Amino acid sequence: MGKKYVYMFTEGNADMRNLLGGKGANLAEMTNMGLPIPQGFTVTTETCTEFNENNKVFNDEMKAQINKAVEKLEEIAGKKLGADENPLLVSVRSGARASMPGMMDTVLNLGLNDVSVEGLAKATNNPRFAYDSYRRFIMMFADVVIGVSKSKFERYLDKFKEEKGYKFDTDLSAEDLKAVADKFKEIYFEDQGVPFPQEPTEQLYSAIKAVFHSWDNPRAFVYRRMNDIPYSWGTAVNVQMMVFGNMGDTSGTGVAFTRNAATGEKAMFGEYLINAQGEDVVAGVRTPKPIATLEKDMPAVYKQFCEIARKLEEHYKDMQDMEFTIENGKLYFLQTRNGKRTANAALKIAVDMVNEGLITEEEAIMKVDPKQLDQLLHPAFDQNKLKSAKPLGKGLPASPGAGAGKVYFTADEAKNAAEKGERVVLVRLETSPEDIEGMAAAQGILTVRGGMTSHAAVVARGMGRCCVSGCEEIKMDEAAKTFTLGGMTFKEGDYISLDGATGFIYGEDIPTTEPEISGDFAKFMGWADKARRLKVRTNADTPKDAAKAVEFGAEGIGLTRTEHMFFEENRILKFREVILSDNIEERAAALEVIRPFQEEDFVGIYEAMGERPVTIRLLDPPLHEFLPTNDEDFEIIAKEMGKTVEELKIKARGLHELNPMMGHRGCRLAVSYPEIAEMQAKAIISAAVKVKKEKGFNIVPEIMIPLVGDVKELSFVKKVIDETAEKIIEESGIELKYLVGTMIEIPRACITADEIAKEAEFFSFGTNDLTQMTYGLSRDDAGKILSDYIDKKIYEGDPTAKLDRNGVGELMKIAVGKGRAARADLHLGICGEHGGDPSSVEFCHMIGLDYVSCSPFRVPIARLAAAQAALR
Repeated sequence: MGKKYVYMFTEGNADMRNLLGGKGANLAEMTNMGLPIPQGFTVTTETCTEFNENNKVFNDEMKAQINKAVEKLEEIAGKKLGADENPLLVSVRSGARASMPGMMDTVLNLGLNDVSVEGLAKATNNPRFAYDSYRRFIMMFADVVIGVSKSKFERYLDKFKEEKGYKFDTDLSAEDLKAVADKFKEIYFEDQGVPFPQEPTEQLYSAIKAVFHSWDNPRAFVYRRMNDIPYSWGTAVNVQMMVFGNMGDTSGTGVAFTRNAATGEKAMFGEYLINAQGEDVVAGVRTPKPIATLEKDMPAVYKQFCEIARKLEEHYKDMQDMEFTIENGKLYFLQTRNGKRTANAALKIAVDMVNEGLITEEEAIMKVDPKQLDQLLHPAFDQNKLKSAKPLGKGLPASPGAGAGKVYFTADEAKNAAEKGERVVLVRLETSPEDIEGMAAAQGILTVRGGMTSHAAVVARGMGRCCVSGCEEIKMDEAAKTFTLGGMTFKEGDYISLDGATGFIYGEDIPTTEPEISGDFAKFMGWADKARRLKVRTNADTPKDAAKAVEFGAEGIGLTRTEHMFFEENRILKFREVILSDNIEERAAALEVIRPFQEEDFVGIYEAMGERPVTIRLLDPPLHEFLPTNDEDFEIIAKEMGKTVEELKIKARGLHELNPMMGHRGCRLAVSYPEIAEMQAKAIISAAVKVKKEKGFNIVPEIMIPLVGDVKELSFVKKVIDETAEKIIEESGIELKYLVGTMIEIPRACITADEIAKEAEFFSFGTNDLTQMTYGLSRDDAGKILSDYIDKKIYEGDPTAKLDRNGVGELMKIAVGKGRAARADLHLGICGEHGGDPSSVEFCHMIGLDYVSCSPFRVPIARLAAAQAALR
């Protein structure tokens, strides 16, 4: 038998997620559990990949298996696709292995045409339902499959309702809907020049192709890049018998979660609409009812729904996000998946489920996405300012947090304004998947329509963005770019504030405060700390940053950048004297003025960190970065040094470099100007001596020499440090241990790591520069290049954002192996920003590093990522 491209729901299970996608695997699993699932089949993710590689054409075997699956589905249903009596209708939906809500395409009611719509009307004795389904199908197929703008159909429908005096789509009669369907076919013909397709098999293949094509759409690209989903995974397609929520008042459709996706509370959370189809709830076209009122509308259905929901949560051991349809009083589940949730909800659910005995602590650790913890560490509104602010209106609290900024009405304008440094709030009638980049750029999202499970709400929660949805009090004029609420009119650029926890909207810019971390967070992170092997340090240049990192659980400092200390106003003048001096005596005199400032900085950092390890990097950037940029500054320094402005400008021009990133920086500065390394070593060791004497802390400074490519460079600078340090320690009369190591950021250093390890007591991988030098790509100039490479699928994302395992990672593995072979007690870490990226942290665990180091606010992310790496 050849390759299997298609699986009936009865042939799969939850373990086949990579092949069937998340939705297909779960539909198969629920079928195996005996739940009320409309049957169907899944076209695999491998089919998608082959389809894309084969110039987007189905091979004969794919077609044969799809046709056979349709025949089997017709047998199960007892109906025929496109029949003139009681026809079979299907939905065609995407289903990647990673959940991507709203990012790809769906087609409902497929199989309807001018003949089968009459058969559906007769079979159901409900012409209104039949033509409602047909007009929906024409618009959805035209939009999703063919690319006819949905707005053309919507404009006509709005005009038709206005002329008839109707408010809702449900006000239209069967005759009205038949007329609308006929007009929709005319719109299609006017746009395409051919009639609307009537052959069901043609409709089906076109829809499957459209879903595969949607894997390549811009919003899917953006979502994959944001969530580290590889392009090579592809998407599956699920073809499923339609069940109908739009057959009247005993039918309906909804979305529900087994726990509150915003707070984590153990209570059913969701919404439904009577006499509607699924897209009505998700798109927010009508504001739905809370799930609890279903108990009053349909008590037996509600009871069955709660029983199945509980069974699914216990089976999957996670909070479930379920789509369901009620057709003439009969309940069907269309899908279940592990639900997207806020960071606070994720922690509460994980901790509660352990307390309930449903999962273990180790399983709980794997339930929370490390990147989500970022949401907990962002500001909330200043409560004192909030008390004096008066809300203008209230919507649904769809995603918690505080968001304040300037109003923008389109995703593109929001994105452009954010790129200029503005804080923005995206205000829309309703969001659609095309808005994803604007939503990602916004501080908050406000919609007029839609409920707690609308597109805006689900995506905002996943991104950690504040969102208030369904504020129907708002009067929006999209053309004029204004909206009115609470008697005030807001135009583009006006400030508003959103409270995603309460749904309140304020007509002002309310300040924010730092969050506090306790409760579930502390307990959960305690579990993570027990599970991980990797230590987590922070990159911190000030005592304030160091203290904040300790609060977030940092176990030391992996990188203190000493150059940042020179830019303060009272120091930059003296450091410019150092750079522009003509001889060593002038340089030494200026350095001696700077040294006490450096020493004071290190004392503050040591005191903030206690006895935790602190790695301090010697001066790294090119000297020209510190030089004056205007005549006024040159005049000040000339006066201070007793030289002319022209003399200093000539000297400054001599320091200019064509490629400073690979120029006179790092250890090369210390080779040319050993007195700089001597001054910094004095400050580092003197500060440690002072803190040890005054506080009793056992300080072990770790002095890091940057940009080493040859062991002789390291030996030269290390000799300067050792001679300086030993003299100060001897004079102090106390014992003080210190370490000298290097930052591994040049490929040659990785290849010769065995030689370097004979001199270095630790390695810290500077993966920012190591990545740039491995790729030959400057982060400062890469923007245009990377956008072209990503668009053309050469790169899946920015290689400087996530550690490149195949290239940079291989160099790291070489350095680890050679380094440890030469020095068994070599201490190994990473201090590039990759140290806070979960995928990169996992790789660091795999190759045996001792610690990762990242910015203070990413410390909790790294702690959890390290725990998950250990448990995997």
